[in-house]
Amino acid sequence: MIYDDTCCTLGEGPLWHPTRKELFWFDIIGKKLHRKGQSWTFSSYVSAAGWIDQDSLLIASDKALHRFDITTGASEIITPLEAHLPANRSNDGRADPQGGFWIGTMGVHLEKDSGAIYRYYRGELRQLYAPITIPNAISFAPDGQTAYFADTAKKTIWRVRLDADGWPQTDPEVHIDLTGTNLNPDGAVVDSAGNLWNAQWGASRVACYAPDATLLTTVGFPALQTSCPAFGGPDLTTLYCTSAAEGLPQDDDQGRVYAAQTETTGQPEHRVIL
Repeated sequence: MIYDDTCCTLGEGPLWHPTRKELFWFDIIGKKLHRKGQSWTFSSYVSAAGWIDQDSLLIASDKALHRFDITTGASEIITPLEAHLPANRSNDGRADPQGGFWIGTMGVHLEKDSGAIYRYYRGELRQLYAPITIPNAISFAPDGQTAYFADTAKKTIWRVRLDADGWPQTDPEVHIDLTGTNLNPDGAVVDSAGNLWNAQWGASRVACYAPDATLLTTVGFPALQTSCPAFGGPDLTTLYCTSAAEGLPQDDDQGRVYAAQTETTGQPEHRVIL
């Protein structure tokens, strides 16, 4: 079903705030942050967030990571993010179980190999992986020992082992290889059992993969360009999914946020430690 009929040119970054019990999401091209019944407009592209406390989000823009006050709309820069690269913007991101925040960057016009993936942790912003064309699927196993990320352009999701502080301690390994298919891995979230739920751009679905990468199930949505899932609702069993109307004929199904009831319980979104 449609959770919210706001039409996003490029919907992304859904976040279920665990203490506020409400969903936030972005329209990257529209430069907006949304929640049901309210939106905020920014001067630059915004794409992903983590929660800091009851009233604050860490938001990634095309120039910086910001602390955003939900109640006042005020924003302050925490650290620059590729401010020296005006042709880039942020894309997919998520907080890890250790309190860090991973964020990907990419070219505004999808320029090949122009992006990277970074991690912000306790005041330090460190580049982890480059070059990347379209960073996506940033998500984490419940025990905090494994991270996942994708380059949509390479149709591949990787996994990497993490140390106790959440930093990568091994080289990435291929987890899900979709080359040779018409499936394009976009945003992802991992549930409480360790299964990875991946929105697949152009396929109108979110696909669920077991920790051994076996395909378990799929959830279909009316939108063609499904972009990122999140678990939320009172018991974390509702699967939300953003979508994008960009490049498609005007259609009431495209660019909306969808919700599907599942028998799966998600992880509460992890808190960002500044």
